[in-house]
Amino acid sequence: MAEPVVTLGPPAVTVVEISDPAAANAGIDLIDLDAVQLQATPFRARRVIVSLETATVVFHATNVRVRTRTRVLRDLVAYDTFGPQTRGTVNGLAVRPGLLLAAESEAEVAFVTDNHWESVALLLPPQEIRAHLTARQRAGTFRLPLGVEVLQADAKRVQRLFDWGRRLVDVATEQPSVFNERRQERAAAEVDLLEHLMAALGGADDLELSRFDRTRQTQSRIVKIAEDYALSKVGEPLYVTDLCKATGTSERALEYAFKEVMGLAPVTYLIRLRLHRVRQALLTSPSGSTTVSAEALNWGFWHFGEFSRAYKNCFGEPPSDTLRRNPSQKTRIGRLTPRLQ
Repeated sequence: MAEPVVTLGPPAVTVVEISDPAAANAGIDLIDLDAVQLQATPFRARRVIVSLETATVVFHATNVRVRTRTRVLRDLVAYDTFGPQTRGTVNGLAVRPGLLLAAESEAEVAFVTDNHWESVALLLPPQEIRAHLTARQRAGTFRLPLGVEVLQADAKRVQRLFDWGRRLVDVATEQPSVFNERRQERAAAEVDLLEHLMAALGGADDLELSRFDRTRQTQSRIVKIAEDYALSKVGEPLYVTDLCKATGTSERALEYAFKEVMGLAPVTYLIRLRLHRVRQALLTSPSGSTTVSAEALNWGFWHFGEFSRAYKNCFGEPPSDTLRRNPSQKTRIGRLTPRLQ
């Protein structure tokens, strides 16, 4: 679960400690983020949000392998940088020195995080970037991203951009009043952000893909198609034959893509994906609107005993306990099917 959001003096600084992937969107409305945990270890993630004048800096850190599909909202553009120890992938491409991610609003990015993941996302309105550059007579040197662009830039400049964002987050966490109470500090930090960003983007170009990179991108697309298929067939069982048809691949290619991208077999991962959907429903449904058995059936789990065991193996608790922790559902616990306990 997401522990209570700690707002260190509104409106500028928010810290969220997350211990449940079903609560991955907690504390932020600028990003739509869907997360699936890939390993059965205690989940820990931290998000720090620093709102400046028009820009927002978002720091993410986690200690486990997680698959996320993320979109930026509100007509913002996003630039992501990554810590020096970060391991993981972006749309199938390995995070590496000098890698800089750029995404326009509503464009979806697939991340697979690994241990020691740290990232700093810079969210900005496009018109503020243009205004900043126009004032410096540099508007002709910049273009906004189209869709999702994975860029290769000077590694030292990109590292400086990450370090700047991390320092800002550390100061905001330790001294929130610097940003909460001083508009001048927020405005100065935003100008500094833009200068560091433009410096990192200087000379950046599309990442030159190796044969291995292209293979991993293809595998990532196969996984995404299979995910979309599994989510579009709510309530139906999952069969490898149908996944092969949906992705246009052989069983061997499908299996290999999932093992390379997720570290899990296709059906194993997609069942885990559906289990996460059940958990989200159990945690957020209005009072009296659902039961464990109803949500299990909604997501294609017809054998309740197997469902309960898989759910407990994934989340460390039976589904009835999850529903019981949703305050609005307490009146429904007594009506649950006994074999789901």
